[in-house]
Amino acid sequence: MGQIKTIEAVDQYILKLPEDIQNITASLRKIILEASPKLVEEYKWSMPNYTYKGLVCYLQASKKHVNLGFHRGVELKELDTNQLLQGTGKGMRHFRIKKMDEIQHDVFIEFIKAAIELNEK
Repeated sequence: MGQIKTIEAVDQYILKLPEDIQNITASLRKIILEASPKLVEEYKWSMPNYTYKGLVCYLQASKKHVNLGFHRGVELKELDTNQLLQGTGKGMRHFRIKKMDEIQHDVFIEFIKAAIELNEK
């Protein structure tokens, strides 16, 4: 298996965040890249985005939380049995993570893989 490709722009984005938010963002980044070697890390719209045959997901950090967002999140609703996805837009939905212990590794991997599958159809 090839090495996980990260880019300098995202490294710099993470380094500028408050320490607790840095830890959450770095952990989510690792989960995203672990979910599929197909994903390409990019830096657009002032945040990390992950693509494969189109937009898949993104990380958006603020002072008090990090959003793990899905560009086609509305289409992932049937997978969201615990109603964890937030948002009211036409297409995008996100998980809001405020503390490290809110990271649900297996759940997030499942959603990322499902988002990739949407782009493969």
